[in-house]
Amino acid sequence: MSLWMILPVSLPVLSITGIWVVYAMALYNQHVCPVDNWLYNQSCEEELHLQSGPSFCCTLDNVPLISKCGTLPPESCFFSLICSTGSFMVLVIVLLRYAHVIEKHQNCVLNMASLSTGWICAAGLMMVGNFQ
Repeated sequence: MSLWMILPVSLPVLSITGIWVVYAMALYNQHVCPVDNWLYNQSCEEELHLQSGPSFCCTLDNVPLISKCGTLPPESCFFSLICSTGSFMVLVIVLLRYAHVIEKHQNCVLNMASLSTGWICAAGLMMVGNFQ
């Protein structure tokens, strides 16, 4: 058994863990509101358990979307790092799969289309991560 088979499994594990780390950092720095707060427009009147000051209240601008969590520093730096690493891993996985299919079978149009689609997806992930 080859150690290359760890690569496709590690991509979702590292990506999902990294996204939760970015959310935790954004929550700690109070750039977004917690997921369990369902009183977004009414929380300015009530005292929340995670509020640190009277000026912080949960409006619809503070909903914890992944694009909101990765917007402000320092979590934007980790978001860019996670997206860049994931993009590189996607490139390597797609290239290895392409080479594996050529080795087992002959080259076909569908294999070339999957290589092109994978690289376009990796380029899109790189753009999302580095241009917030």
